[in-house]
Amino acid sequence: MSRVTRAQSPTGHRQAPNGRHPRHAAQDAVPPAVPAIPLSPEASRATEASLGALARDATTHLSTLIRSEVELARAELTDEVRKGVRGSIFFIVALTVLLFSLFFLFFFLAELLAVWLPSWAAYGIVFALMLLTAGAFALLGYLRVRDIHKPERTITTVRETARLASRRGGN
Repeated sequence: MSRVTRAQSPTGHRQAPNGRHPRHAAQDAVPPAVPAIPLSPEASRATEASLGALARDATTHLSTLIRSEVELARAELTDEVRKGVRGSIFFIVALTVLLFSLFFLFFFLAELLAVWLPSWAAYGIVFALMLLTAGAFALLGYLRVRDIHKPERTITTVRETARLASRRGGN
């Protein structure tokens, strides 16, 4: 039989002086105080850096911050768009069922008119009503699409930014 000493647990693992397993003893240790979180390896030499190096670091950090903000916005928008797409699938299914149901509505209207008119006239009238409805919606769609214009303000600002960037790059 083996003897269990004070430095070992009954399972045979070594224990720290406080009686805890070394893995758990590390959790009790207080982490060292950090005066500031360095943003780059050169942060410790910030007092020795020139004004140009400091400006370069500030520009780099600002660029990194802006990129991370854009990435966060992109991730959030992607999640919201996915939710919207999942929800819109149900609307698409509902509209599909509605469109197939319209087929029966048109037959009903034709048969109803066939009570007072010959069948060929009743179906002709329903067909003409369907063509007029389709034409009216096509006209409304054309009028809406015709009002779409190119994004003039965006084009102007992009051209101005490109002109300013080329002027600065040329100097």
